[in-house]
Formats: sequence, C-alpha cells, structure tokens
Amino acid sequence: QVQLVESGGGLVQPGGSLRLSCTASGSIFASYAWGWYRQAPGKQREMVAITLNGGSTNYADSVKGRFTISRDNGKNTVYLDMSSLNVEDTAVYYCNVKQTRGPDYWGQGTQVTVSS
Repeated sequence: QVQLVESGGGLVQPGGSLRLSCTASGSIFASYAWGWYRQAPGKQREMVAITLNGGSTNYADSVKGRFTISRDNGKNTVYLDMSSLNVEDTAVYYCNVKQTRGPDYWGQGTQVTVSS
C-alpha cells in the first residue's frame, strides 16, 4: 500500500519561505506526474504545481516565480519550495501522484499559514 507523507508546513510571516516535502512509502510503478494542490477554507482544491516524468513543470499563475517544484526519484520525494509567501497562500497543501492506470494517490495534507 502506497502512502504519501507530507511535511514542512507551518506558520510563516508574509514574505517568508517554506519548503514542503512529500515522500512516498512503497513503490509507485506507473506514475506520470507528481504535484502539489492546495485548498483554502471555503474554496475548491486547486493545482499549485506539477512535474511530469519527462521533467517539465507547470504552475498556477498565482505562484509562478515564487514557488518551485522539484523531485528526487531516488528518494521517492517531491518538494515545493515556496518564497515571497502572502496571506493568500494560506491553505492545506496536498501532495498528489497521478498514475497511468488507477486512481491518484493523495497525502494527508499539511497546513501552511501565512500571517503576521
């Protein structure tokens, strides 16, 4: 059974930085994309950043230039480096792995709060 475990969330002041990590326990054999989503209170879950197996990445317009997604295949880990954080980035952040066949894997979520 594959589990995605996120870490790195917390409270940060506006303008600050955080690094989120997501490690998969167990082997994922048929994935084609790893990514991060977020859900703020009262809002729908949205894609933040995604990285495909070929190395290409895609970002939500709201985070371009501030967030960077990266992946360490040897560690089965995906990272999200976040900088210049603002209050609108406050949300629960979820790790996601998409498979070529079968349902997506989701982490349990990690809270990011940006507040002074």
